[in-house]
Amino acid sequence: MSDPKQHSPGPAPQQAEVAWSDPQREAAFRAWLAGVAPAHGLRAETVRPASADASFRRYLRVDGADAATYIIMDAPPDREDCAPFVKVAGLMAEAGLYVPRVLAWDAPQGFMLLDDVGSQTMIEVVDAARPAANQALYQRAVDALVAWQLASRPGVLPPYDQPLLARELALFPDWYLAKHRGVQLEGSARETLESQFRLIVERNLAAPSVYVHRDFMPRNLMIPRDPAEPRLAVLDFQDAVHGPITYDIACLMRDAFLSWDEEFVLDITVRYWQKAQKAGLPVDADFGEFYRGVEWMGLQRHLKVAGIFARLTLRDGKPKYLADAPRFIAYIRATTSRYRELAPLARLIDQVEGSDAVTGFAFGRV
Repeated sequence: MSDPKQHSPGPAPQQAEVAWSDPQREAAFRAWLAGVAPAHGLRAETVRPASADASFRRYLRVDGADAATYIIMDAPPDREDCAPFVKVAGLMAEAGLYVPRVLAWDAPQGFMLLDDVGSQTMIEVVDAARPAANQALYQRAVDALVAWQLASRPGVLPPYDQPLLARELALFPDWYLAKHRGVQLEGSARETLESQFRLIVERNLAAPSVYVHRDFMPRNLMIPRDPAEPRLAVLDFQDAVHGPITYDIACLMRDAFLSWDEEFVLDITVRYWQKAQKAGLPVDADFGEFYRGVEWMGLQRHLKVAGIFARLTLRDGKPKYLADAPRFIAYIRATTSRYRELAPLARLIDQVEGSDAVTGFAFGRV
């Protein structure tokens, strides 16, 4: 699974220095930039940081001719494979989504020149205190999602299958429980967790398959530079797969970094479901059934992301991610408390977290 990333190009000081830990890579970058600069009018002296993300990629911004700006992806080839990014960018563009164009790509060295689609992420303009004020913004996100799913074809992207879902869920006991909480599950407790995981995977694989972004959330959606552009720009799509139709809407409304009350979650999910139905996408004809599927899919994601965020902190030295862990545990406990079949998992989580069981029909703010 894709690590939840924050790699959207964001505001940076005009001439902030770009740090290089490897002089050879810096020299290779300078040579590459000199080669591509003339075709786009790039001004090498203006290169500055745009952002980093949870992987080994980072993003730089550079000025070009006529006040244009561009984004450079620096992705060491021994750590990052950019071929999926290029492939999915093409698929999304064909589907009518607003995505960065790949203007130049040095695959052996891992340097890429992209359109600069914006400097403001959706999460930066969300009004977290007034859910209803964000309805139009989320409708734009839903429009992008429906367009992406409508382009789906089997056999084009990797399958989001049982082995992949199981590997993702294993991140929770391996990293969140064992390494973060210091809890080693053995005997009946381990059997309980594995049985619950099998049930979660089985339920989620019952959903029809479409293209899945895998990190479709406000940090990976951009406000376009052109105010006349109705589409949100979509980023961080390189880990796209073909899998459950419930995944991306669960990702959008049960955000890794932002919590909404149940009323707003339901409102946008219903609007997505209605648009998906009208477009002929294979959503369940009964919204209640569809929503249950979204909840089970969200549960899988939150278990996985809790593990990923623990790994980012403990292995990769990025502590800011684990600070959001309470949000995931709240999601997990809210969902497991709602379904009788998940009661064993709910009890296990309560024991680990040392807190009372969650009741009610709300996710609440964390």
